[in-house]
Amino acid sequence: MSGSGADEGRSAFMEFTASRKRRVIFIVVVALMTAIVSIGVLGVGGVIVPFDDVLKSLFHPLLPQFVPEASESYYPVIIEGYRAPRVIMGILTGACLAVAGASMQSILKNPLADPFTLGLSSAASCGAGIAIAFGPAILGSTYYYGLTIWGNYVTVGWFFTIVMAFGFGLASTAILLYLTKGSAVSKSTMILTGVVIGYLFSAVLSYLKYVSEESTLKDITNWLLGGMWGSTWSSVILVLPIAILGMILLESYAFELNTLSCGDDVAKNLGVDVRRLRVKILVICALITSSCMAFTGIIGFIGLMSPHIVRMLIGNDNRYLIPASAFLGALILVSCDAVARYIVRPDDLPVGIIMYVLGGIFFVFLIKKMRGGYEI
Repeated sequence: MSGSGADEGRSAFMEFTASRKRRVIFIVVVALMTAIVSIGVLGVGGVIVPFDDVLKSLFHPLLPQFVPEASESYYPVIIEGYRAPRVIMGILTGACLAVAGASMQSILKNPLADPFTLGLSSAASCGAGIAIAFGPAILGSTYYYGLTIWGNYVTVGWFFTIVMAFGFGLASTAILLYLTKGSAVSKSTMILTGVVIGYLFSAVLSYLKYVSEESTLKDITNWLLGGMWGSTWSSVILVLPIAILGMILLESYAFELNTLSCGDDVAKNLGVDVRRLRVKILVICALITSSCMAFTGIIGFIGLMSPHIVRMLIGNDNRYLIPASAFLGALILVSCDAVARYIVRPDDLPVGIIMYVLGGIFFVFLIKKMRGGYEI
């Protein structure tokens, strides 16, 4: 008996080690794919830059004695001044939305939860839209004050936009929790409540568009379609620390999120304050989502697609789910943005349109899978 038990123990340990190794390999592979694609898409746009010139533009300033200059003098200007911040913002936005979606699905135990379906995206965009439309009137000349960070001018108005987006995103989350409190609330009811909240904030945005001046109306309309074209090094500087800190914090709660999969009572017995954890997770999700959408507008379904694809491949363990979702979300959004830049070049198609198409198809697939018994 003891020998048999030892063999079973060794078998279980080897299976666990193999499973962990497979998950780590998956994360590394997706991370490498994200890095390669991110460099490759720097050449895509109104002006196609050959891949070797992309590499020269990136590495010649760092290693001038080893890497020659690009074949055209304007290639580095295009890549460093316009496309690099756009790609980095795409990486940050895709990662933040995916991590927020994975965390929301785990904390709410709802496979359809993500910032878009729960109304957080619409609320954050509403707050940012108000800041764009009325910020100069509210703050006066202070709106245009700022400071130079690493050679890039960051205005008070941009800080104000992030604060407004976060405030409205937090408000929508609080409303959702209030309206759906109680154990009797079904998963579909929670999603329907989020959709209604999203419509309410969208109505406010529609009113903003109606009363705005023509120049402001154009800015708001383009921004609401969801896109990376407004990305600059200044916006990257603002979003980068918020995104990294928020994702690290969510990863630090991976164990607590795992205990919730066994039920609230089990989590409480293991010392987890479920109510406080739920508030912390949703506040962090609101912060990282709002900070990105303050500059990109509404981009849907990343937080739905990425975590579920990862779950199907490596399971539900949040220690691996969160980082894998981050890299996959970044990969999806950067790739879709490159497609958006290419298919209508030299114009720019909003990446939000492509995400709506992909997200709608995936949403139907997920509902069919749930009917077959799929759960998170």
